[in-house]
Amino acid sequence: MLQRAKSLIKGVILTLCMVFLVPLSAQSALTLYGDPTGAPISNQEVEHTIFKLSNDGTTKFATWVAYKVEKNMFTPTGKTKRKWKTDPNLPSGETLQPSDYKGAHAALKVDRGHQAPLGSFSNTKYWQNTNYLSNITPQKSDLNQGAWLRVEIRVRKLAKEDETVYVMTGPLYGELWGKLPNATKSARLPTGYWKIVAIEQEGDDPLLVTGYIFGQNTPRGAKEDDHLATVDQIEKCTCLDFFSQLEDTVEERIESQNSLALPALH
Repeated sequence: MLQRAKSLIKGVILTLCMVFLVPLSAQSALTLYGDPTGAPISNQEVEHTIFKLSNDGTTKFATWVAYKVEKNMFTPTGKTKRKWKTDPNLPSGETLQPSDYKGAHAALKVDRGHQAPLGSFSNTKYWQNTNYLSNITPQKSDLNQGAWLRVEIRVRKLAKEDETVYVMTGPLYGELWGKLPNATKSARLPTGYWKIVAIEQEGDDPLLVTGYIFGQNTPRGAKEDDHLATVDQIEKCTCLDFFSQLEDTVEERIESQNSLALPALH
């Protein structure tokens, strides 16, 4: 009996040791060194295999969306469609439904803008999940089809170089500027967007990172690299904290500079 108890205790200790020996960065499949923190406490986190998000039931949009891109995820295998759906994992009152966007493009010149892009997951069986409206915001067409899209393409180009690319993205809010003309719920439209792109590396600094901040009215032909921002700058705009599981001095150094250059399109 005593020997059996000792064996059980030994097994528990071994299990605990294995848990605490797992690197912090390996404990999440879609983020590095912790999910963003600082979102409203009433937010609900949802994970959809290829992306995860923190949904704000007040704005009706995700405070942040996180995903990773690898080269085998977007090799074209067939046509994808934008069939919009309400997120089944959220209460109906905390997210929009497809009919809420009726007439939005004509009234506001906005698209249903993906935060985790459909094009980065076209070779997975989960690509349709990017069309959940929890992953969508009303994004000006010139931004959505311009600089925003070009950053997404450059991220995929980086992934083609055998890199696993981690991305976090989300909206910014300033002065109220419009409302969805046929929405049945009150939603606060973003005035801008941020995006953080990171890859892992060996060395004293375990990450290479770059970031962007775009205003909602960014012209279609704007150069995306004119909108570069450090993680520190994005944190000030969002009140979120990124890579919080890094050692403090390392986090401060990484977040104060843009150390990752995305591949050029041409």
